[in-house]
This record gives sequence, structure tokens and C-alpha cells, in this order.
Amino acid sequence: MTGLANSPASAPATDSFSLKPLMFETFVCSMAMMAFVALAGPIARVVGLAPWQVGAAMTVAGVAWMVMARIWGAASDRRGRRKILLLGLGGFAVTYVLLSLFIDFALRTTMGPALAFIGLVVGRAVAGIFYAAVPATSTALVADHVPPGERGKAMAAIGASSAAGMVIGPGFAGLVGPINLSLPLYLTAFLPAVAFAVLWRVLPQQEQHAPPKADLLRLTDPRLRRPMTIAFVAMFSVAVAQITVGFFALDRLHLDPAGAAHAAGIALAAVGVALVLAQVVLRQLDWSPMTLIRLGAFIGGVGFAAVTLATSAPLLWACYAVAAFGMGWVYPSVSALAANAVNAHEQGAAAGSIAAAHGLGVILGPIVGSFVYTLDNGVPFALVGGLLLIVAACRTR
Repeated sequence: MTGLANSPASAPATDSFSLKPLMFETFVCSMAMMAFVALAGPIARVVGLAPWQVGAAMTVAGVAWMVMARIWGAASDRRGRRKILLLGLGGFAVTYVLLSLFIDFALRTTMGPALAFIGLVVGRAVAGIFYAAVPATSTALVADHVPPGERGKAMAAIGASSAAGMVIGPGFAGLVGPINLSLPLYLTAFLPAVAFAVLWRVLPQQEQHAPPKADLLRLTDPRLRRPMTIAFVAMFSVAVAQITVGFFALDRLHLDPAGAAHAAGIALAAVGVALVLAQVVLRQLDWSPMTLIRLGAFIGGVGFAAVTLATSAPLLWACYAVAAFGMGWVYPSVSALAANAVNAHEQGAAAGSIAAAHGLGVILGPIVGSFVYTLDNGVPFALVGGLLLIVAACRTR
């Protein structure tokens, strides 16, 4: 195999390359992940798990994602995108099916909470290990086939698919869950297997690999400092907003628990819709990734900061929708920024590094958000709003 070109901008437009299979794969994986999140509370109540145990199972998946994303991405540079993407997606599909079977067994039997907790943690950890390969390798695959000037739009299309899965997954679980808690898990577990079959047929068989003696892209590479910092701030901000919205509805809006859950659910649904809309709009724009990041961070920062002034549920929803619209420009643009900064044979490692920064934000966001919320219920939103406005104020070069 010949080595990949070494110029940062080198990525030929491939006429036969289609985003649609990657969009489908991203949609179904996101839908499966979010359907599980929506069912975690009811499942925990039936099995007898404490809220912290569910949180621990969620956290371990984030840690696995953070640790493995860069490893998988770098492996795709050396061994090819097809092999690594199919391995990650296939492993995720099998693990998700096994996890669904385990949860169904726990719901139907008198399994002890301790054993159920161990099984849930192990299942989520293994699923996270395999899933880490999917977004990192998919992003690198886009960078391989899409010219630098078009990468932001292409990654926005994939991002919109992920956002759609975030909206439909919980809604689907809420619709089917009352019939049987296990049924949504089984149905969504089937979808990644379908995506695997689709990608097996359409992914290119012939690929270029990194030169055998090529140096591994360092996590501290100066070219990645800006995109990784922005990626962390973006995911950290969203994680803080997710963990605090229910408490905010209770304490600031003075809603009862049922009303607070309803308000939080609508706020998060508004986030999904706004993300899809933002990424659809982005595909019509020809602005540079850094311009989109600065504008998106400004919109997101204003939206989150405005939550501190919200006095009703509709105002909360509006603030979250505005913030999410801005973040919908940041996420695909930061991936394009990283891809445009490195050489062709480093795309997998770069995508994995961005995913690792996202994973760190997912882990630290809930911890920091929960802590600063105890100071005042508006502090988390002022914090993330300020961080995003600092990103918006950064110079383009």
C-alpha cells in the first residue's frame, strides 16, 4: 500500500464516496445510546439500583470512550478505516445485544442489585470501548474523501444524524417502554447490526495506510491544542447543562418533581431539534471552520448565560434551544478544524484526540456542574456561558 500524502489539505474529492451510510450508522448508534439513557431510571427502580449506581455505569462508558477513541483512531491510520470501523461497530452491536439480554434477565428474575450493578457496569464499559471506534473512524473517513473546504458541511450532515438519534431515541423509548422495558432495548440493539451489514457492503475495500515508519500524532501536538480545547469546552458546557436542568426546574422555577421532569425533558428535546436545524443551516454556508466556531460559541454562550434570567419553563426551553443552535455550529466545525490542521496519514489519530477531549468533557461536566450548582443555581450556566464567550473572543489565527 502506498503512504498517504503528507500535506494537511490533501484529501481528494471521491465521486463514489457517499455520506448516507455513515449518516445512517451515526443515527442508529445515537438512537440506541439515548434510548438506554431514557430507560436507565425505570430499569434501576425495578432492579433495585441506587441513582449513583446508574451514574457510575454512565461514567464508566464515558471513560472507556475517552481512553479508547484515540487508540482506535490511530489504529485506523495504520490498518485502514474499513477494518477498524467494522470492528468497532460490530463489537458495539454484539455488546449491546448481550447487555439487552442481561437487563431483560435482571428484570424478569430476582437477581441481586449487586450482581445487576456489576453486569451493567461491565456491559456499558465494553460497549463504550467498541463505540469509541465509530465516531473517530467515521470522522477520519470523511476527512479522507472530502476536500478541506467541504469538511465542515459533511461533518454537519453526520452531526445532524446524531442529533436526530438523540431526539428520536428517548421518544421511542418513552413510547414503547410502557409496554415492556426490555422491548426498546431489543429493537434499538437490532439497528447497529443493520448498520454493520450496510457498511460491510459499501465501505471501500482498497485503502491507503499510513507509512510504516510514520510518527504517531502526539496528544500534545501544537496543531491540536486549539481544536481539542474548544472540543472540551463545548462538550463540558453541554454536560453541565444536561446534569443541572432538572434541578434548575425544581429550585429556580419552583416546579414539583413531575413538572420538573417534564420541563427538563422538553428542554432536552428542544436541544436535539435545534442541533439538527443548526447543522442543516451550516450546510448552506461557506464560512471557515473557525468563523463558524466563533459565531456558534457566541450564540451558545449567550443562550446558556441567559438561563440565569429564566423565570418560567418556556423561557428555559428557549434558552436551551438558542444555546443548542450555537453548539450545532461548533461541533462539526471543530472536527473540520482538527482535520484541516494535520496530515492525511494522521486523520484517525486527530479525530480520536477530539473524541477524547469530548469524553473528558462528558466526565468532568457533571462533576463540576453538580458542585458549582450548590453555590447558586445560576452559577453553572454563568460558568459555561463565560467559557463559550471566551472561545468566541479568541482570534481567528
